[in-house]
Amino acid sequence: MQIIADINGFVNKIVWGKYTLIMLLGIGIFFTVKLRFFPIVHFGTWWKHTAMSFLKAKGSSTNEKISPFRAVATALAGSIGTGNIVGVANAIALGGAGAIFWMWTAAFFGMSTVLAENVLGMKYRVKRNGKYVGGPMYYIERGMKCKWLAVIFAVFCTLAAFGMGNMTQANSVSGALENFGISPKISGIILAVLVGVIIFGGIDRISGLTEKLVPFMAVIYTVVVLIVICVNFREIPTAFGEIFTQAFDLRAAAGGFMGYGMSRAVKYGISRGVFSNEAGLGSSPIVHSAADSDGAYQQGMWGIFQVFVDTIVMCTLMALCILTTNADKTELDGIKLSTYSFESVLGIAGNIFISLSIVMFAFATLISWSYYGEKSFEYLTNGRYIKVYRVIYAIVVYAGCVTGITLVWEISDTFNGLMAIPNIIALVFLSKQVNYRELSNNVLCKR
Repeated sequence: MQIIADINGFVNKIVWGKYTLIMLLGIGIFFTVKLRFFPIVHFGTWWKHTAMSFLKAKGSSTNEKISPFRAVATALAGSIGTGNIVGVANAIALGGAGAIFWMWTAAFFGMSTVLAENVLGMKYRVKRNGKYVGGPMYYIERGMKCKWLAVIFAVFCTLAAFGMGNMTQANSVSGALENFGISPKISGIILAVLVGVIIFGGIDRISGLTEKLVPFMAVIYTVVVLIVICVNFREIPTAFGEIFTQAFDLRAAAGGFMGYGMSRAVKYGISRGVFSNEAGLGSSPIVHSAADSDGAYQQGMWGIFQVFVDTIVMCTLMALCILTTNADKTELDGIKLSTYSFESVLGIAGNIFISLSIVMFAFATLISWSYYGEKSFEYLTNGRYIKVYRVIYAIVVYAGCVTGITLVWEISDTFNGLMAIPNIIALVFLSKQVNYRELSNNVLCKR
């Protein structure tokens, strides 16, 4: 196990070095400028087409596609998970309060990145066994005419599904259930069975579950978090002050490196932000491509909504919860840091709430990411051995429950970075396929 940890540590430093962070921010900045700051300038437009049209968007799946609402619910299930609870806590513990500013920055530009990903996913999707499938592997192969790079992405996505989408989430569930006296082995068996039952029902059963689970858990979570923040409302100005001042902390560290605090804030803010909202990874267009949408840009706006809700709303609430309770002043990290912030206001009920929240969020992510990995595996095997994949995925759920959390997080980080590289390359080469003129004709002119 130590050998695996050492190898992963070496690769992780390369994958999540400054060049990857520059690429992730750079591609977001590029599309934000190219699309004339659409997510901000036309906030009302995409909000009307998404949040204000839930009732219209909701609907049952067909034999070929799923409704836009089910698609974004499944995508949100994949992104709203431990990244919003544990990820935010880790970002603050490792990068200080300033890491939240860089999470916002990643999300601000990431909204345009996801829009571009979803547009390309819709444009180059294909039918397989009577259903629409898409994602980076398809727009890389069909748009770039680069089969080998598409295969590389599919391999990394499959591995990421077992890492970020599976083991990390399963580990979080088992850790939360330990608070109720349930051993990781028992929770692993139960969780593996539940996941197996659901994913063997395919996208219809997966999206049907997320359509009901995501709105419910998001509303309950938001209400409780707001209660904690309101109790400590006097600390809100101080919290925001710490976020902005520490984001640009140029003080020298003990070793004399000027800007050490800022560099850590940037690194952990962006990496944890991407871990949470998945902008640039290429995962969410896999499910968005199956949506019964009016067009590519219409579905792209659901991608903007996904990133906005995940990071700008959910991650910010968790960050304020931690900072207004001064939990960041303790020496705690990870789930213990998040739990402390709730317990400081709600007592033992806070511990119970955070544990149940992690169970629900992580379970939804497990289900959603099984689909991402399955579509990538399907691409690699030309649709064969899908049942084998589902069985293995369920078994890995158990492994995640009984594996050390540190190694799980580090391996997941590495898979994320590897997955993003071929996707970003594709976004650059296919950038002409996403332009403001088409966006205007398909969205702005139809308001």
